[in-house]
Amino acid sequence: MAKLGKRTRAAREAFSGKENVQLSEAVSLIKSNANAKFDETVEIAMNLGVDPRHADQMVRGSVTLPNGTGKTVRVAVFARGEKAEEAKKAGADIVGAEDLMETVQSGKIEFDRCIATPDMMPIVGRLGKILGPRNLMPNPKIGTVTMDVTEAVNAAKGGQVQFRVEKAGVIHAGVGKASFDEAKLEENIRAFVDAVSKAKPAGAKGTYLKKVALSSTMGPGVTVDLASATGTA
Repeated sequence: MAKLGKRTRAAREAFSGKENVQLSEAVSLIKSNANAKFDETVEIAMNLGVDPRHADQMVRGSVTLPNGTGKTVRVAVFARGEKAEEAKKAGADIVGAEDLMETVQSGKIEFDRCIATPDMMPIVGRLGKILGPRNLMPNPKIGTVTMDVTEAVNAAKGGQVQFRVEKAGVIHAGVGKASFDEAKLEENIRAFVDAVSKAKPAGAKGTYLKKVALSSTMGPGVTVDLASATGTA
């Protein structure tokens, strides 16, 4: 078995016996043990009582975090003509049509968010097998297939986080950086949990929110008291 480093051992000791703690304590633990040489991302994992294999139990959506993500987001926009110019003015990093499709097909994906005008979807649709598994496929339900490309680009650049439930009924997302102050992280986390709660699908049966856990990029995880995470405590 590999020998654990001092930082890892110290973090595990700090988290030992900590389960279902108040959100404020969880955030404090995460911040004080995020000791990597870079600004670690604070990540949330939510276990939901859904089976996404059923269409009426799929959970997906987006939320703009009140204090942003702390991450520089590169945005690609599929558009032509005036809408392409609008996207460039809004600050999109990559704008194109067939040329952008060919770039993506070649395996060159240098963006974190993908937006498209509706008329571009026949082109974008050919990229489903590439963009889909990376959660980059534009979708009108989350505002990334739209004629209002300015608003979509601004949202992507301004702290909007997309979420989609995975096969095991789990949602993962980054909700800020370890360098954020505790109050801002707590506000972001509650906003994210609230958005997922409101995205409860019609087919969900029984308990919807089962578990919420937080961790940093390189640190251990800690479960959070559900009432505290939802702001109902």
